[in-house]
Amino acid sequence: MPNHKSLRIGIVCPYGWDAPGGVQNHIRDLAEYLIAHGHTVSVLTPAVDEEALPAYVVCAGKPIAIPYNGAVARVLFGPIAFARVRQWISQGNFDLLHLHEPAIPSLSLLACWAAEGPMVGTFHAVAKRQRAIFAIGPILEPVIEKLSVRIAVSESARLTLTEHLETDAIVIPNGIYGEKFRNGLAREEWSGKTVGFIGRFEEPRKGLSVLLDALPIVARSVPDIRVLVAGPGESEDVIKGVDPQLRNRISFLGRISDEEKADFLSSVSLYVAPNTGGESFGIILAEAMAAGAAVVASDIPAFAALLGNGKYGALFESENATDLAQKMIELLRDDTKRSELALVGQEHAKIFDWDNVAEQIFSVYEMAMVGSGPVRLASETRSWSRLLNREGDDL
Repeated sequence: MPNHKSLRIGIVCPYGWDAPGGVQNHIRDLAEYLIAHGHTVSVLTPAVDEEALPAYVVCAGKPIAIPYNGAVARVLFGPIAFARVRQWISQGNFDLLHLHEPAIPSLSLLACWAAEGPMVGTFHAVAKRQRAIFAIGPILEPVIEKLSVRIAVSESARLTLTEHLETDAIVIPNGIYGEKFRNGLAREEWSGKTVGFIGRFEEPRKGLSVLLDALPIVARSVPDIRVLVAGPGESEDVIKGVDPQLRNRISFLGRISDEEKADFLSSVSLYVAPNTGGESFGIILAEAMAAGAAVVASDIPAFAALLGNGKYGALFESENATDLAQKMIELLRDDTKRSELALVGQEHAKIFDWDNVAEQIFSVYEMAMVGSGPVRLASETRSWSRLLNREGDDL
């Protein structure tokens, strides 16, 4: 990020910092990249454990859980949170605000209400219309119009934005520290005819059940196959549904660190993403490709786009365990084909390196600041305050 003026940037995370997810990880990586390149960054977020936060992160209060997009979102909303947002803006002297997911009831929406000046909004979600989130559409539209520029992390996310709020966005993908994954070390315990899966496997939309349904078919052709599952969750209920003769082929590793993830993805023969929906990008696919794993993914729109419709990774029909098994067998039994796919994917993954992605985001920042002064508190917020107080105390 050469020759850019140093900025004071306020970034708002709508989800609880303590429960890592794709949005939180994206914000963390972006903030740390900007700081490393000379910018001053403050991130406002809900959090449970304030003492565990990095120095650049400010806690706005404890989040509460709401159902959203097939999962649970931990958000913070209401008059007390609104007051904290206003205080953070007032004290920040920001040149620009970067608000993530400003269309859901959490801190980014509150910041959009509270502020005037250069504001960039990033939209991550792919979602069908949901009463809990989009019932407030009539009050969202004038707020979203306050954004100087809108970013969507994928074409799927952009289409969700146009459908729900009838507005458009620039598509800029999520970023990865590609070098970290390219330098991952293959570990013997994770190598061989191994298939990797990372995610909150208890969430049905993550699709682990599809992978486990494919296992008996694959095991007949690849008898030494092993499935390695990393991520939080209780494995007992999952393993009950697996043929007892195949249970020793599945290992649950629990949550792994970022360093372990790079080694994990560099070790496995295949990385399988059997997600059934609700994904707007698929950062784990970019990470797996960067680490040199051959990727097999369901053909949901976001994954198909990221993998070039099958050019950079194999696609199978979503929720079709038989089709997944066929794709896995083809690659596990053909070392040359698997290696060629992995090499093509690794080269493609370089477009997601933070050096490339951050430059695109910073260009949007500069666009947003043209002809505008610094961020300031909005001169009129009484109508929002009345709405928040009518809705009751913090969510």
